[in-house]
Amino acid sequence: MNGLRAFEASARHLSFSIAAKELNVTPAAIGQQVRLLEEWLGIKLFNRSVAGSSRLTLTKQAIQALPEITRGFEHLSSGLSLLKKPTSNHLLTVTVSPAFAAKWLLMRIDSFQLQHPEFDLRLDTNTRTVDYFSEGIDIGVRYGKGNWAGLSTALLMTEKVFPVCSPDLIQQGLNKPEDIQHFPLLHDQSLPEDSGFPTWQGWLESHNIMGVNTERGLRINNSASVIQAAVSGQGIALGRSVLVKDDLDCGRLIRPFADSQSPVQLAYYVVWKPEHDNTEKVQAFRLWLQQQAKEIT
Repeated sequence: MNGLRAFEASARHLSFSIAAKELNVTPAAIGQQVRLLEEWLGIKLFNRSVAGSSRLTLTKQAIQALPEITRGFEHLSSGLSLLKKPTSNHLLTVTVSPAFAAKWLLMRIDSFQLQHPEFDLRLDTNTRTVDYFSEGIDIGVRYGKGNWAGLSTALLMTEKVFPVCSPDLIQQGLNKPEDIQHFPLLHDQSLPEDSGFPTWQGWLESHNIMGVNTERGLRINNSASVIQAAVSGQGIALGRSVLVKDDLDCGRLIRPFADSQSPVQLAYYVVWKPEHDNTEKVQAFRLWLQQQAKEIT
């Protein structure tokens, strides 16, 4: 079954990488499952090397079989949905990134539950971009430019980026931007390089600071862990204003250069399915999020 699922997804996308993202596994795992299926069947399913193209192509047998296999999975999904316990109209499924959950949402969510005890909240934290339609998501918060096809969006919060560190680093001689070269850098790699999120290289250039080796330092693919590393005194991070606000307010972090900040093209958006525009639970959570955002800006 795993081999069939790997083949079906790869055949639809003509890509092991895209299939891997859909099935939440590695491209190597997809390739291995497809090879095992080919060995079991005794035939090839893909032509893997085509001159002038990096994409996969299907063999004649695979082209013939794919529609039936796809319909088979669709029938399985429909059958399973009939066996599932009917979901309650009071269940509210919210999706956010792990970092947004840890550094912003979880410390505020009690107030929503107190205001709306009639809703049962289910929080889905995911580093990947979830499919609202196939995964039963009611509403969520996404970080980006606000253009997600097929979904309704409303701006929640804008953001700025600036250096943050533990107060201990000030005692060690971090007094002006030029001192950065003497301290470890913490790199947030939770977003793709082409997302527009500021990097240390870009921040330093925009502030005319030369001579800092931006290749060094700890690289982490989770914004909350980057913040925690800064709190622990492991280096200087480019703090995202929304995520570091509470750590700044309580003194776990400080801004060593108070006037140094960069605007960001990305922002936080409330995102929901258009057919839920007038759904009570979605409206309630969206209004609550927007009220919370107003209180901290």
